[in-house]
Amino acid sequence: MFSLHRYRQKLVLLDPSTILVTVTTLLFLFSIIKIFNATTQVSSIRLGDLVVHDTASNIDATTNPSKSNFDLDSNSDDIISGSKSNSKSKSSLSSDTKKLTGSKLLNSQSEAPYQRENATIMTLCRDEDMWDIIKSVRRLEDRFNHKYHYDWVFLNNEEFSDEFKKRLTSLVSGEAKFGVIPREHWSYPDFVDQEKAKEGRERMAQQGIIYAEMESYRHMCRFNSGFFYEHPLMKQYKYYWRVEPDVNFFCDVDYDPFRYLRVNNKLYGFTISIYEFELTIESLWGHVKDFIKKNPQYLDKNNFMDFLSNDGGDSYNLCHFWSNFEIADMDFWRSEAYTKFFNYLDSTGGFFYERWGDAPIHSIGISLFAGRDQIHYFDDIGYNHGVYSMCPIDEQVWLDKKCSCEPNSDFTFRGYSCGQHYFKVTGKKKPDNWKDYADL
Repeated sequence: MFSLHRYRQKLVLLDPSTILVTVTTLLFLFSIIKIFNATTQVSSIRLGDLVVHDTASNIDATTNPSKSNFDLDSNSDDIISGSKSNSKSKSSLSSDTKKLTGSKLLNSQSEAPYQRENATIMTLCRDEDMWDIIKSVRRLEDRFNHKYHYDWVFLNNEEFSDEFKKRLTSLVSGEAKFGVIPREHWSYPDFVDQEKAKEGRERMAQQGIIYAEMESYRHMCRFNSGFFYEHPLMKQYKYYWRVEPDVNFFCDVDYDPFRYLRVNNKLYGFTISIYEFELTIESLWGHVKDFIKKNPQYLDKNNFMDFLSNDGGDSYNLCHFWSNFEIADMDFWRSEAYTKFFNYLDSTGGFFYERWGDAPIHSIGISLFAGRDQIHYFDDIGYNHGVYSMCPIDEQVWLDKKCSCEPNSDFTFRGYSCGQHYFKVTGKKKPDNWKDYADL
């Protein structure tokens, strides 16, 4: 044990110059000890809590970043659940660490930067939608993409203005890309009788059907059904997240949905399911049955026909996934089965003679030509489009995801939703309190 008292007794016998050197040495030693103690304390605060800041993706996480997003074993790709969230203490610590370190890594032996999936967010809109799409972009960036920096592709049948490009580029944390849709994907194909198409629009207008007289709406539905994934800006990607103007995201998305799809072998994800207006697709199911009869080899053995039909495929029950929100694998749309399916339906002229939407086309395609287990319900991503919302009614999910929606606004178990039917045919367990938010 070091004794300063004994050391002082010995100092009396020393000459002045020796005393000066000795005192200086002591002061230096005490300074070193003080600095060492302080450094050890700081290290225990930072490294003891095992907090890492990922410079590439700007994601704060524990030393196993994906642990905060999924339940994993030692293999980070072995995902069990995509709904587990960080505890409050971890979130607070991450936030504090970010303030202290900026973009610096705390540990020189830290893990490699987050590797994004081959994915993009995609929006089809017009210049006049600028302020509404700005709202959507800001909301999704705040809830999700500011941590992951995925690219965002904006498509239009005309060139976007410089102002549109400037404003949207400033909001997107990844790379913003702007593309023009080829004319052949936004015009009448040669086989369509335009006079017959006009008569169809007029008939629907008399029936009071929404968008009945809009030619552009039909071009949009046809493009979204069969062409968007072949656009030059989209062909480089495998996954996409479709986002429309003036939609809302109510909850933190604290994991990567694209990675969730890949690791869990999912092809399609949705939040809202709903019934279609029957008058807009009067001949659609007949053509679907014709295609299946001629091409039975494309039907998946584990298909989801019972979501689409209550009588084994004889008739269509009108249920579909609302495609204004969808996260999916474009390689499925590019597959031989779906390509031939779309081309067959397109050749009938139904997009123009009636008013076929891309939602039933996508829903029927994915339900017939993919396995039922490859379709995922994102029940933890709060979402709103128009009058319909998905808001987690499980209180713990709502709290963990820091949601801002009213649970009573949730559409899942309401009368016009296909939510109850979805849970019935999948056998999934409903939230314990679902009846409090249902039309029974």
